[in-house]
Amino acid sequence: MKKILFDKEEKDILESYERGEWRPIKNPKAETKKLREYARNTLQKDKRINIRMSSKDLDQVQVIAVQEGIPYQTMISSIIHKYVSGYLIEKKRA
Repeated sequence: MKKILFDKEEKDILESYERGEWRPIKNPKAETKKLREYARNTLQKDKRINIRMSSKDLDQVQVIAVQEGIPYQTMISSIIHKYVSGYLIEKKRA
C-alpha cells in the first residue's frame, strides 16, 4: 500500500478536522448560492485602470503571485479588494 504524503497545509487541515473543529453547514445549497454570488460580485471586473509603480514592488508582487499560483494582476486586484473591504490588516513593525 502506498504511503500518502501531505504538505503542511494538508496536514493542518487534517489535524483541524481530527480535532473536531469542522462543523457541517445547515443549508449547503443556500450557502453555496450565497458564496457564488459573493464570488461573482468580487471577481466581476468591469473597469480597467493603468497604474505606475516601482519595478521593485512589481517584481515582488510577481514573485508572490507565482508562489500563490495566480496571475499578478489578479493578486493586485485582490489586494485592493481586501483593502477597501477592510480585510487587509497592516502589520505592526518592531
